[in-house]
Amino acid sequence: MAKALVVVESPAKAKTINKYLGRDFKVVASMGHIRDLPKSKLGVDVDNDFAEEYVSIESRKKVIKELKDAAKEASDIYVATDPDREGEAIGWHLTQELKGKRRKIYRLTFNEITKKAVQDALKHPRAIDEKMVDAQRARRVLDRLVGYKISPLLWDKVRRGLSAGRVQSVALKLVCDREREIEAFVPEEYWNIFARLAGPQPPEFEAKLLKRGGDTIKVVNEDQSKGVLADLEGASWTVSSVTTKERKRHAPPPFITSKLQQASRFPVKKTMMVAQQLYEGGIEIPNLAGGLITYMRTDSVRVAEEALTAVRDYIKGAFGEQFLPEKPNVYKSKADAQDAHEAIRPTSLEHDPESVKQYLTQDQYSLYRLIWNRFVASQMPPAVFDETTVDVAAGDYVFRVKGTVPKFAGWMATYGLTPGEAEQPEKDKDDDDDSVSGVLPPLKEGDRLELKALRPEQKFTQPPARFSEATLVKELEENGIGRPSTYASIIAVLQDREYVNKIEGRFKPSALGRMINDLLTASFDDIIDVDYTRSLEDDLDKIEQGTANYAKTLSDFYKKFKKDLARAGKEMIDLKKGIEIGEACDKCGSPMLKRVGKFGPFIACSAYPECTNTREVEQQEPESENGDEEIEPCENCGKPMAVKRGRFGQFLACTGYPECKTTRKLIATKQGGLKAAKPDQVLDEKCPRCGSNLVVKQGRFGEFTACTSYPECKYVKHKTTGVKCPKDGESAGGEIVERKSRRGKVFFGCSNYPDCDFVLWNRPIAEACPKCSAPFLVEKVTKRHGRQLICNNEECDYSRSEELPETAA
Repeated sequence: MAKALVVVESPAKAKTINKYLGRDFKVVASMGHIRDLPKSKLGVDVDNDFAEEYVSIESRKKVIKELKDAAKEASDIYVATDPDREGEAIGWHLTQELKGKRRKIYRLTFNEITKKAVQDALKHPRAIDEKMVDAQRARRVLDRLVGYKISPLLWDKVRRGLSAGRVQSVALKLVCDREREIEAFVPEEYWNIFARLAGPQPPEFEAKLLKRGGDTIKVVNEDQSKGVLADLEGASWTVSSVTTKERKRHAPPPFITSKLQQASRFPVKKTMMVAQQLYEGGIEIPNLAGGLITYMRTDSVRVAEEALTAVRDYIKGAFGEQFLPEKPNVYKSKADAQDAHEAIRPTSLEHDPESVKQYLTQDQYSLYRLIWNRFVASQMPPAVFDETTVDVAAGDYVFRVKGTVPKFAGWMATYGLTPGEAEQPEKDKDDDDDSVSGVLPPLKEGDRLELKALRPEQKFTQPPARFSEATLVKELEENGIGRPSTYASIIAVLQDREYVNKIEGRFKPSALGRMINDLLTASFDDIIDVDYTRSLEDDLDKIEQGTANYAKTLSDFYKKFKKDLARAGKEMIDLKKGIEIGEACDKCGSPMLKRVGKFGPFIACSAYPECTNTREVEQQEPESENGDEEIEPCENCGKPMAVKRGRFGQFLACTGYPECKTTRKLIATKQGGLKAAKPDQVLDEKCPRCGSNLVVKQGRFGEFTACTSYPECKYVKHKTTGVKCPKDGESAGGEIVERKSRRGKVFFGCSNYPDCDFVLWNRPIAEACPKCSAPFLVEKVTKRHGRQLICNNEECDYSRSEELPETAA
């Protein structure tokens, strides 16, 4: 009997779904897209209703053959790709490849990979949604037209290898516009004045200056600050008013994709990768055959009725009746949300984060707990607290302080928080409230207070912050640019093309990125306009809804775009020829030009090749170790070191080149920036192999000590474990030392390498095995068993558990 064929996108998803279906079904994976527009040409007939030419993706040809062979023997075919536009388009391409006269092809969609969801989908198969497919086809064609028409223009005017994208270029513009705001920002000085006060009962508290003579006061310099302090000398301090109001803080809705990307501590790309793992169900967990979460690409906050029932039962049992609202909380999705599937939530309330933690990686557990807590909290009542505002009169001045007292934790109980500790959205500016908050003593109107101290504090207004991944996603979302599923690729392309640098976790446009943005803004102001791009997203939504036409939408776009292209071909500045910067060459007097080379923008003499004078355009400034010291000068000639860009990225080079050819590495910091590596430090210690001095150098994985005679002598001093090598320790004096692999992973090998190839992955301990007398034990540390000392002899089963040393804990 012929089997029905079910086609999904990934092997992990196929493995999970295969568990739910009987032997009458065969589940296979397409490995994502199987067809696309050709790379070698446009692939879109702009004169024939924008008909596309699709070709098989080279790496998928073997998969397509296997799918076709499986389809020949199938009674029916079910396409069970992801339940969004992208998944619908992949399903459409599959039907084009697998359709036959005798075979019927059905579409299956489910929001979660559970047995019930899959079996319910099988009961209600449908046809491919042509309108959804048209919307995705239109997006693909728009992206191809912009990318394949503008990118060659940049190759011609700037250099090969550059790219422009419909949404990518808008994101770059947002980053560049923010940088211009920062550069144009002029800080303004202001002063806060705080009074440390004591009431009839402890504790002491601090209030902040708010008014003078009934009007809000702004102290803008030190003289005004001193004037206020002088006015307050000898003043009596009295409570003028005490106001208490009950405030409620409502729970946030369950996650949609963009909010998850903003709340996660991971980069956007990693967030989506880990979420995919939680969704597909490839994690082996007892009593769980499917995924842990629902589909992770959604912009709807809708939740299924059965999920609401389950979470309400969970809340009642875990927190008590008082934490359960009378009715389920209902949240409203954005007006332009595609409501095809639910919010991101756990598939089952039976698998809480702690019960499955041992089966998850730390990243999977962290993200699952975030999703779990948000979903449970979303169906709990508001947090309630009393907010008390106390105004204090001192002569003509009024100071204010606020205090909050929790009354009911509500949804914050999920996080173990009080109302004052809940997660706050990221701020781009230092927002000063008109008061300070703190623990207040019992106070009433008319109470006399004792002044303990007056504290003036100088401050300056701050420029808007550069975008982090989370705030850039928020900006894209709020402006309707792209879709949640595309945010990760947008950010990745900006970094891969070196249009932006990530400094301390925030994006700064590179010199190349700013030049590209300026060129595109001048020639394609509408294409990279935020409002225009948002309107295109609306048009794609209308195609999906059936209220707009594929060909007409593309035609309206292309009419204007074609004119812009023609004008840009004539008017766009040719950076290959260079732009005069109004500066003469300090070597020959010829005009200096700004040009773009293989490694980015640079300044060069127009008399090249007769004059080879060049210099770098400002690059990302490296940090020092403590963030405020200047880069050390060249250790060989004393001249300043300058940032250069080479084949492998940025580095420091002596400005005395070519007479002095000293270079120094730039290494990444934990904050995502760069810092100068320390200069090589020659030691008095001699190399045990050749007698030359040893030197401390900065390598890819940190400092190391090696011979100054490299490459003639390749001795590297390693950290010893104090254990003799069992292979040549007696004959050649080899010791087991700590080493690092090419990927930075620590392992242990003989100090006489390469003459001796003995290696261990676990750290050796200088203790003989009590059972078989082997010369050493090895240390093994796992999440489940902690630290264990075991015998390295395969024929001996000795092991014991021990506490981790304090330095390792």
